[in-house]
Amino acid sequence: MAPPPAAEAASADGVNVSLFSSSTRALFYNYKAASVQRMLDFDYVCRRSAPSVAAVISPGAAAGGFVKAFFGSTEVALPVFPTTAAAAAAAPDADVFINFASYRSAYASSLTAVQVPSIRTLVIIAEGVPERHTKMLIAAAAAAGKTIIGPATVGGVQAGAFKIGDAAGTVDNIVACKLHRPGSVGFVSKSGGLSNEMYNVLARTTNGLFEGIAVGGDAYPGTTLADHVRRFEALPQVKLIVVLGELGGDDEYVIAEELTAGAITKPLVAWVSGTCAPWFNAAEVQFGHAGAKSSSTNDADGSGSARDGSAATKLAALRAAGAVVPESFEGFADAIAGAYAKLHAAGLVDDKDTGDAAVAPRPLPADYPSALRSGAVRKTTNVVCTISDDRGEEPTYASVPLSELMTPSYGVGDALSLLWFKKLLPPWASRFIELVLVTAADHGPCVSGAHNTIVAARAGKDLISSLCSGLLTIGPRFGGAVDAAAIAFKDAQERGVPPDEFVEGLKKCGRRVEGIGHRIKTAENRDKRVELLSRYAKEAFPSTHVLTYAKSVEAYTLTKASNLVLNIDGCIGALFVDMLMTADQFSPAEVDEVLELGALNGIFVVSRSIGLVGHALDQRRMKQPLYRHPWDDVLYASPERPPPRADYVQAKAAAGAASNGGGDEGGSD
Repeated sequence: MAPPPAAEAASADGVNVSLFSSSTRALFYNYKAASVQRMLDFDYVCRRSAPSVAAVISPGAAAGGFVKAFFGSTEVALPVFPTTAAAAAAAPDADVFINFASYRSAYASSLTAVQVPSIRTLVIIAEGVPERHTKMLIAAAAAAGKTIIGPATVGGVQAGAFKIGDAAGTVDNIVACKLHRPGSVGFVSKSGGLSNEMYNVLARTTNGLFEGIAVGGDAYPGTTLADHVRRFEALPQVKLIVVLGELGGDDEYVIAEELTAGAITKPLVAWVSGTCAPWFNAAEVQFGHAGAKSSSTNDADGSGSARDGSAATKLAALRAAGAVVPESFEGFADAIAGAYAKLHAAGLVDDKDTGDAAVAPRPLPADYPSALRSGAVRKTTNVVCTISDDRGEEPTYASVPLSELMTPSYGVGDALSLLWFKKLLPPWASRFIELVLVTAADHGPCVSGAHNTIVAARAGKDLISSLCSGLLTIGPRFGGAVDAAAIAFKDAQERGVPPDEFVEGLKKCGRRVEGIGHRIKTAENRDKRVELLSRYAKEAFPSTHVLTYAKSVEAYTLTKASNLVLNIDGCIGALFVDMLMTADQFSPAEVDEVLELGALNGIFVVSRSIGLVGHALDQRRMKQPLYRHPWDDVLYASPERPPPRADYVQAKAAAGAASNGGGDEGGSD
């Protein structure tokens, strides 16, 4: 894209006359989502055809990335580049560099941008940039024919064309100040905040702003008030110049001298803030900006010419030079209105002919969150959650606030029951859940889940991957039989099926008796975990009907083999059914639903995760090497070798003949 015609205008004392246009595009350094979106919202309201942000520069970012923003109701992808050079190469028409770097890196990043040929204007937002660095940047920019706005600035705005970052505030303020279309006033100030106020004043007293710049409050800004006054003098669209200066420095004297010399011919209305400084007895008082000091003299340009930096003396110099200067800040708006009225009476400005003045701002679509809050839209939710809520001051579990759950009256079992069952179980039931979590947490390093976790950890996998490796072994033969055992025992107990018929019926169907049987535990060597949980249940549970039935099944299966004992899965499953049925909080249908949903296997997963994490940490802590299963623990039962293929036999024979001299002479039988 070719640069806009205005960009080719002549310079005024080293400062490009026209910095922006309705086709200006910018490179945005150090991504700020809100600031970028405000620029694009301004573009849309002003009826620009395309966003003004061409690319985002994010140091260290991977090439090929992008950030999302809205241009009206259309979502756009703004490319992200790791360097300014890469961004400029991709968007050679982008001639404005908006630098949101911190004061620590603003100098280096801006100096890099000065050296990019396609960049003409640099805006440095950061405050606190060392004065030495600023002076070096000013010199580099002057040598390269570039313009700097800032540091310590919000930038500026060209009405109806281009806005820098957060300048001019919200869209509501932009429309109220008529910044969506160009007016006839060129305004320059040191203060970004006061600029916003003055845009409103100009909208009320004139046909509006053409361009407004906040040069920043540092003692050595990249461009000065006088620099931009010269630009406004050269810009044909600007008919009236308004300056808001402040005490400190001598920039206003430069403007007064140029007025006197006739270099500035357009009407100029000015005010210098800080007339209250004489009321302070201190020799020097800082008034907000680094350059706004109430000292009696200044040598801001380093020329050795000391000038009175007081607001009163500056105002007198401007008034004497022919500027319109009110008696107080309260009269500033009236002074502007009077100067504009004279231009209007002379036919130099026309309220009905100010570029795009007749064009209404394009309505900006409301952001969805704000529209939803205001009730302007409604939508169907994509996710429904009934167990927790994090929207208030503190999270709640099934409507119980977290602060209450963290008191000694509650425990982990209560949190689990609220999040899993949406019920606060009685203390004996919550205690049972906690005992299950403890007793099933680990069963040594040799069970399949722990073994897989250990192997994965020794292979260098991270903690989560190692844990998942172990969890993926949970199934009907390892910890995953809790639900099946609970359902089977409950159904048989409720129907009054004798234990032998229960076992034999499953056998006829080719099904295992879930919850019965153990690799190493027997009738003579019972699982201590089963005994401990059974003992607690007999003492705390109102009844243990299902556990009693499971024990009767065990008594029958032990007549077949000594290892067909009630295992931990079967014990947990039976006792959970007893807990749910006797807690007086679940209907029979709710009990069945809990079992069908797989909640009891979830108990085993949560519990065993504690042990699996422990094994993974243990291996990593000991820095164990890669695990390889020993050969002597593997039975290599290879099948009989099949005969080799005919072509392989022929090829091998031919190779042998060649190695013997190509024939069989001299051979033997």
